[in-house]
Amino acid sequence: MKIQISVDTGEGAKVVTTNLFNVVTWERKFKRRAGDLAAGIGAEDLAFLAYEASKTAGITVPLVFDDYLKKIVTLDVVAGDDPNPSQVAPGAEA
Repeated sequence: MKIQISVDTGEGAKVVTTNLFNVVTWERKFKRRAGDLAAGIGAEDLAFLAYEASKTAGITVPLVFDDYLKKIVTLDVVAGDDPNPSQVAPGAEA
């Protein structure tokens, strides 16, 4: 599951992309399934995924998640996996 997240911790916005490891880390911490994200993602969930994706991307983040959370100025989903992808757009010819 890939989610692109734009996060600004006061040093300019950076776009990070989650990977399977980040999502599994989220599942373990919050004791929920990735499928639950389809029903809507909370601010803490999104911030945690941005935190883990930032670490994976080699971006220096505080050791403690709450310290990272305190620094966030803006946090937005840029793009994510389409839960129902299709090969051809409706009305388009194959």
